[in-house]
Amino acid sequence: MSGTNGPVRVGVVIGSPSDRPLADKIVEALTGLGIGCEVKVLSAHRTPDRVVTYVTAAEGRGIRVLIACAGLAAHLAGVVAAHTLLPVIGVPVAGGTLGGLDALLATVQMPPGIPVATVAIDGGRNAAILAARILALQDATVRAALEAALLADRARYDQP
Repeated sequence: MSGTNGPVRVGVVIGSPSDRPLADKIVEALTGLGIGCEVKVLSAHRTPDRVVTYVTAAEGRGIRVLIACAGLAAHLAGVVAAHTLLPVIGVPVAGGTLGGLDALLATVQMPPGIPVATVAIDGGRNAAILAARILALQDATVRAALEAALLADRARYDQP
């Protein structure tokens, strides 16, 4: 699955096909802001070599931000961050008996030198907006799209 808005600048990695609905929300938010993206199903446990191959090639293909979504042990974001200098945003996925709390704790407890920005459990939309804000630091078109989206969002809540 890929977003259709120009070159791919955000790579979204999901740990399981069951995480696809969350990825769809991320793609919707990014493409709504005019940002090209792609989704890959890669597991830190089942396909670790494929994760490393994808991540190490990402920057050379024009990707500027990586979003990693995983539940349970949620080691995916850490593996991704260990193999790139790109910003990595971790999205803990609700699942299992702890409802995603285990994934949240695993995602925020990275070792020194392996930074992962972490959003809320199932916080795909926030991950997309954070990725857009990172891109907006050097892209006036993304910045303008973010500003317009923020104004529209505020207007929805500014009704008397």
